[in-house]
Amino acid sequence: MATRTARKRLPSEERRATIVKAAGRLFGERGYDATRLDDIAAAAGVTKPILYRHFDTKRALYLALLERHRDDLASFAAMIDAEQGTGDERLRAVLDVWVTYVEAHAYAWRMLFRDTGGGPEVEAFRLEVHARARAVLVGIIRTLSEVPIPRRELEPVAELMSMGMASVVLWWMENPSASRGAVLDAIARVWGGLLAAGTTGTSR
Repeated sequence: MATRTARKRLPSEERRATIVKAAGRLFGERGYDATRLDDIAAAAGVTKPILYRHFDTKRALYLALLERHRDDLASFAAMIDAEQGTGDERLRAVLDVWVTYVEAHAYAWRMLFRDTGGGPEVEAFRLEVHARARAVLVGIIRTLSEVPIPRRELEPVAELMSMGMASVVLWWMENPSASRGAVLDAIARVWGGLLAAGTTGTSR
């Protein structure tokens, strides 16, 4: 008698995570406009109807990825323990986790800083993620700075750090021979100089 081999069904959350991972890679590599749901389904090893059970449109899937990145941002500030270690040690611990996050979610930086597709709704969400990143960085600067930075400078400084770190991430993707340690040391050097220096500005 012929026997049938049952096909193992993945739990719903595991299947969703597989779809999200495949979508992030493809959106990061190709951008919104050049990525098809058929390609994502194939990369995730699911049928298109299965994909539709989790995300009814390409835009919904793209926005879900950006939303997850936005929500993850706060975790870096939450890691700072004011009672543990020196300022440099606390900064280094946060940056170490951040670099690990970059290694696992590199697509997010391409989606935010390289991709321009998706229309007004997607672009507005990108701007929201940028604003969230600035807010998180303002909190980190306030917590770790050895010398108080004037309030009026906090958001511009946070924007400077956000864009600088994004540039490093994108450069690292294009230069994978650069070691993780070198990237971490370079970012820590810049942050350390910022947090240890007082302001010399005089403009109003």
